[in-house]
Amino acid sequence: MTCSDPSSAPEPGEYEPPSESGPRPGPVGDDATARACLTAVADPGDTAMGALLDEHGAAAVWQALRDGETPQPPPGARPDTVARRAARWRDRAARIDPDALLATTAELGSRLIVPGDPGWPTQLDQLGRRRPYALWVRGAHDLRHACLRSVAVVGARAASAYGTHVAGELAWGLGQRSWAVVSGGAYGIDSAAHRGTLAAAASAVAVLACGLDLSYPRGNEALFADIAARGALVSEHPPGNPPSKHGFLVRNRIIAALTPGTVVVEAGLRSGALNTARHGQDLHRTVMAVPGPVTSALSAGCHRLLRDGAAVCVTGTDDVVEQVGRIGADLRSEEGGTALDRDSLDATARRVLDAVPDRACAGTASVAEAADLGLDAALSSLGLLAAAGFVERGPSGWRTTTGRGPGRG
Repeated sequence: MTCSDPSSAPEPGEYEPPSESGPRPGPVGDDATARACLTAVADPGDTAMGALLDEHGAAAVWQALRDGETPQPPPGARPDTVARRAARWRDRAARIDPDALLATTAELGSRLIVPGDPGWPTQLDQLGRRRPYALWVRGAHDLRHACLRSVAVVGARAASAYGTHVAGELAWGLGQRSWAVVSGGAYGIDSAAHRGTLAAAASAVAVLACGLDLSYPRGNEALFADIAARGALVSEHPPGNPPSKHGFLVRNRIIAALTPGTVVVEAGLRSGALNTARHGQDLHRTVMAVPGPVTSALSAGCHRLLRDGAAVCVTGTDDVVEQVGRIGADLRSEEGGTALDRDSLDATARRVLDAVPDRACAGTASVAEAADLGLDAALSSLGLLAAAGFVERGPSGWRTTTGRGPGRG
């Protein structure tokens, strides 16, 4: 999919689909397909589109735009704002071929997940009307599972040697404890965090500000390939959508929302990392900052967060886990222990626990099959068991904490 010159100049971060001649595809009523198309029509995080989706549903909104109509503004929305944006959305919708869009996704080895899917990270729903319409994902890991135990590590692109060392060590230490690390795929702190996570054989999640068919920055192309092989690449942009300044800023809300906590390693006073921290504060997530030399402009943003009481000071993995870990799952003693006793588990949870191997890792589908349960039921029980310290995410799936946690007797 390529981008063509629009008839009018787009606003920053807007996606212009290819203007192709030919007949308009027929009506589309499927919610997932409609959401896929809407990612190519509306800016990410547009609250006017979010309000319409809440009121009418994706299929109805998409059909109205394809029919050249303006969806009825929901109560409380400004009709003039909806009408102005709908004019732009209709123009783009007329040039979208849903079949071609989804075919391109399949060719790239990507997949689409939407709200309500088993693999949808439900913590994103806390974004309200700024929730992504859908997410494009490429990689070996299930995004929802990868983010069950995760921390965002962000910071400056032009990072110092001190910053990249700290970010890599933090990410490696978190990975050793089966925590996934989420970051933005940029040079500097982001790259160091991703590489540290991969070195620990843990899940690395990169949230990109462009289509998954593009490597930006290009110098990280090999890193993105490694993340796709052992983690997940994520974007709310369709294939062919190039990066933009607006896209980077709006992307940061997803990084903050996916995780229970964000660590800012290095950041200037005006930086995308501080933007991510602010999103974390708005979502009532834990915000942490690593102190640096008082003479370093790269740490000035971290020091401001600490001085203003907007972040907790952290200097290592133990500090981070203490802030975001769950009692019984991460703050247990060296001998192990869990937040719940096995006898307190319901029958379904015990079946799932019995289906999880002790040493080798098993994927969610394998656990569900062994427990004779549906995928949703298995997912729910695995989340409970992970929170209670019975199971953990390994390099390629789930395993019990036998030897550090409860036995099966």
